[in-house]
Amino acid sequence: MPSFIRNTSGGKSVSGGALAPRSRRGNTAQADGYWRGGGSNAPSTVEYLVVAGGGGGGGNRAGGGGAGGYRTASGFAVAAGTALTVTVGNGGGSQTSGSNSVFSTISSTGGGRGGNRIGYGSSDGSSGGSGGGGSSEFGSGGGGNAGGYTPSEGNGGAGQQGNDYSGGGGGIGSSAPGCTGGSSTSSSITGSSVAYAGGGGGGAQGGPCSGGGGGAGQGGSCDGCDGSSASANTGSGGGGGGSSVGGSGGSGIVVIRYVDSFDAATATTGSPTITVAGGYRVYKFTGSGSITF
Repeated sequence: MPSFIRNTSGGKSVSGGALAPRSRRGNTAQADGYWRGGGSNAPSTVEYLVVAGGGGGGGNRAGGGGAGGYRTASGFAVAAGTALTVTVGNGGGSQTSGSNSVFSTISSTGGGRGGNRIGYGSSDGSSGGSGGGGSSEFGSGGGGNAGGYTPSEGNGGAGQQGNDYSGGGGGIGSSAPGCTGGSSTSSSITGSSVAYAGGGGGGAQGGPCSGGGGGAGQGGSCDGCDGSSASANTGSGGGGGGSSVGGSGGSGIVVIRYVDSFDAATATTGSPTITVAGGYRVYKFTGSGSITF
């Protein structure tokens, strides 16, 4: 009859002198994570900020680009030992919508592009996280919150504003009020207050239409004046072209943080910036990658 070796290392004594096999103790997320190969003191929940890439401004008396979708919350459940995907969306170029950003199951929608002058493409702004503005020639603004999320990830762009004035792109803080972009909002998840997701200003022929903050692009204000591009990793929209090229939308960003009494992540890819300050561990992704707790 074959013999069997029973591993009793780490077991607990029971009646009769036998040893019970080593097994899981307790019923906590930390204990479960340890047995799956994660950290012995991994977090069970994290806080996140996920901002998609902003939309590019339209070309030729064109609407401003809409801001990328903006989503943030705390208490998001994570499992130790499981790699979670991080995707940072690109900002859209002239006449192009931005790309989605993703953390695990959380997705934010890229900002809508601005509408173009008739004869140069659709005069209407596209829908997106926030919608792009309509061109000065009968263009309508694109709708926001394309993902249908609660709370909303963004707002709509404005339609054309009369002769030679285009609509601004929507922002997370507000719909575009006219040729200026919808407002941005600030987050301190990184430890410093930073504005994100402002709408791009519309192109005009009588004066500049500003972006809605958060590094959003200003609309071009003369023949041959390009719209300005939005700042990188803000998710803000690019400015519409005066009668030329629209500005590019800003790329997105993903930030994850949790209290620093828990262990550091066991693995990351994508070279996030990692800081420990103010009682938190913070992982800031400006490029795509992954994180494992």
